[in-house]
Amino acid sequence: MNRIDARFLKLRDSNQKGFIAYIGAGDPTLEATHDLALAFDQAGVDILELGVPFSDPLADGLVNQLAAQRGLESGTTPPKLFETIRRIRKSSQIPIVLYVYFNLIHKRGLPEFVAEAANSGVDGLLVLDLPPEESGDYESTMAAAGLCPIYLVAPTTPEQRIASIVPHGRGFIYYISREGVTGMQSKVAENIAAMSALIRAHTALPIAVGFGISNPEQARLVARHAEAIVVGSAIVNQIAENRHNPDLVRHVREFVTSLVQASKFSR
Repeated sequence: MNRIDARFLKLRDSNQKGFIAYIGAGDPTLEATHDLALAFDQAGVDILELGVPFSDPLADGLVNQLAAQRGLESGTTPPKLFETIRRIRKSSQIPIVLYVYFNLIHKRGLPEFVAEAANSGVDGLLVLDLPPEESGDYESTMAAAGLCPIYLVAPTTPEQRIASIVPHGRGFIYYISREGVTGMQSKVAENIAAMSALIRAHTALPIAVGFGISNPEQARLVARHAEAIVVGSAIVNQIAENRHNPDLVRHVREFVTSLVQASKFSR
């Protein structure tokens, strides 16, 4: 069983919500990415999203754009990231999803990229700019490799469109709770409960809600309406502020632990 499916099954059986942490791969170094991944696993993070550095991250706000820039500056490439994930797999079985733009997959070649991702220990791909109707052989290639293709639903997605998107997904559906790009927000979106219910009417897959969750209070609130929450920019911001600190991993782990504890209440 894919690690993502197994983790959500475990969460369901224990009547708990999941926590998904996003960081930029190679920010500030791939060594830090390795160490943060292990620290997050120990802190109770259920799924790790790794943003693959890209020169034009159009879906990302400033915090994550700068993380991608730092990742590129540290020399992070897909092959080097795959090697880092192999190292993570020596110590951890935390489910790993790559947050990636299709240009990077296309440049390597779809079969080659998917095979290399699977062989390194990746469990799923969240391709930001690949709608299902333009995916070609993507889903069949992913299925053959045992990977989950994860798709996005936005607040502006009409119900008919939701119904056409979610059958293509595996692992979970990622609900973007805000219009626009990634980033920290002072309050959570007001339509999360209604949109989660609408998505749930068309799929049995778990729903993970992200974009804008910045602190434990917001994490606790959003977790009431979904199977999992996703926090990215707030964690990436902690990395940015502590990237020159020798205690980087400890500082970021403490922040992430507070978010995990806020979201880990029983259903």
